[in-house]
Amino acid sequence: MVANENETSKLDLTFEQAMQRLEEIVRKLEAGDLPLDASIRAYEESMRLVAFCREQLDKAEFQLEQLTLDAVEETPAGEERA
Repeated sequence: MVANENETSKLDLTFEQAMQRLEEIVRKLEAGDLPLDASIRAYEESMRLVAFCREQLDKAEFQLEQLTLDAVEETPAGEERA
């Protein structure tokens, strides 16, 4: 099951919270103490979290690109950019 954009957009988490939860899941999976069914559910959750984090990073990258373009367009010719 791959998380789609609608599913990941519904997560009520910050990027940092999602990363923290991913780290918790990785620790549990690496410990090897989870039963098979719980491991599969944890893996599914981790895939949703990864998709959410990618989506958040893509949005942040787009915002930074827009800010950079806006700054370049606002700099008068002949002036140095900061």
